[in-house]
Amino acid sequence: MKSTKQRSIPTSRLSRFGKLGSLASGVAANMLVDGVKQLTQGNSVTLKDLMLQPKNINQLADKLSQLRGAAMKMGQLLSMDAGEILPPELADLLAKLRSEANHMPHKQLLAVVKENYGNDWLDSFSHFELTPFAAASIGQVHEAYAINGDKLAVKVQYPGISDSIGSDVDNVATLLKISQLLPKQINLDELLSEAKKQLHIEADYQQEADFLQRYQRHLQDSDDFIIPKLYPQLSTNRCLAMAFMNGMAIDACVDLPQAQRDFICEKLIALFLQELFDFKLLQSDPNFANYLFQVDCNKIVLLDFGASRDIPRHISQGYQALLSGAVLANTEQMFAAAQQIGFFDGHVGEKQKQHIIDIFKVATEPLRFVGEFDFGETQIAAEIKDASLKMNLQKDEWHTPPVDALYVHRKLGGLYMLASKLKAKVNANRLFQPYLISP
Repeated sequence: MKSTKQRSIPTSRLSRFGKLGSLASGVAANMLVDGVKQLTQGNSVTLKDLMLQPKNINQLADKLSQLRGAAMKMGQLLSMDAGEILPPELADLLAKLRSEANHMPHKQLLAVVKENYGNDWLDSFSHFELTPFAAASIGQVHEAYAINGDKLAVKVQYPGISDSIGSDVDNVATLLKISQLLPKQINLDELLSEAKKQLHIEADYQQEADFLQRYQRHLQDSDDFIIPKLYPQLSTNRCLAMAFMNGMAIDACVDLPQAQRDFICEKLIALFLQELFDFKLLQSDPNFANYLFQVDCNKIVLLDFGASRDIPRHISQGYQALLSGAVLANTEQMFAAAQQIGFFDGHVGEKQKQHIIDIFKVATEPLRFVGEFDFGETQIAAEIKDASLKMNLQKDEWHTPPVDALYVHRKLGGLYMLASKLKAKVNANRLFQPYLISP
C-alpha cells in the first residue's frame, strides 16, 4: 500500500537537533499547564504521569516520525527490546513507529536520486514511480522499471540519515533520560552503542547488497525460498535496486489452509537453524514485513537484508550445545553452554543462573516436544515475557549477554510470534535433530 503523506526530512545536524529541542519545549509547556491544572483540582501529580499525557505521547511520535533515521529507529529498538517493561502508553507509541512513516516530498527525493545517479538519472530507467509503496525508518521503496523492462523495487535512503546517526541517537537518549520515561533497569548506554553500530550497517546499502548476495549463494539450491535479484549497476551506498517481488504479506496468511501455514513456519524455523549453525549469518530483524508468501508456487520471499549479522563461531557452537542440552534434558550441558555464550559472569549468583536456565527451558519447549508443536495453543511468548520481566527487575544480579545473543533471541521470538499468529503446527524437534550433540 502506497504512503500518501509527504513531509520534508531535516538533513543538517542543527535542524534535526532543533526538531528535538522544539519537542522538549513543547512537552515541558504541556506538563506545566497540566501540572497546574491537576494541582488546582487538589490532585497529586508526578513527572512521569505528566509526561505520559496523550498530547505529549503524540508529539513524541510525530517528531520521531518526521526525523526518521536513527531517531525513529531508536524508538523501534526500544519498543522491541524493552516493550514489556515500558509504560503501556510509551510502548504503544513506539510500536507504531515500526510500521508508520511519512515519505519525502518529490523535491527532496529528486535531490537524492540525482546525487546517486547523476542529473540524467532517468536515463537509467524506463519508468520511476515517484510515490513510494513502502516507507520506513532509513529509507523508502519505489516501483521502477529498468531499461530492459525488468520491474524493480528501488530503496532510496533519506538524506542526511547516515551522517546524523551518532547525534540523533545521543539526542533522543538525552530526551528519554530527562523525561524519566524509561525504567531504571534498562541499560540504555549499551542499547545506544548497539543502535549506532547497527544503524551504520543498515545505512550502507552496498553492505546490504553483499548480505543479499551471500544469502543467494546459501539458498541457491532451495526450492522453498526466493531472494530478489540484485541490480548492482543501479545500486549505490544510498540506493539499492532489486527485482520487484510479488506475494502475500506473511501475517496475512492467517486464512490459508492449515498445511500452508504449517509449511511457512516450518521452513522459516528450519532456515533460522541453518542461519545459526550452518551459515553463521543471521537476518536479525523479525519484522513480518521482511517476508512475502507466493501462494501459487508455495515459496517464501525473503526481503531486506540490512539487519544481517555474522554470528561468531563460539556463539553458534554455544547455542548448538544449549539447545541440545534442552532437548536431551541435560541441565548441566545447558549451564556450560550458557557460560560459553556469555550469559554468566562473576556477579551472577546461582539462583539467577537457574532462573536464566529456566527461561531457556521455556523458550525451547517447541524443540523439546516430540511431534507437531501447536503454536496456536501455547502461551510460550507470554511465559517468556513474564519470566524475563521478573529477571530484569533484579537488575543488580543480572549480567547483560553478548549483543549477538540478544539478536538471536529477537529473531527466534519473532518466529514464535508469527507461528502463533498463523496457528501453525511444526515438528521443531525433528528439524533440530541434525544439529543435536551430546556432551
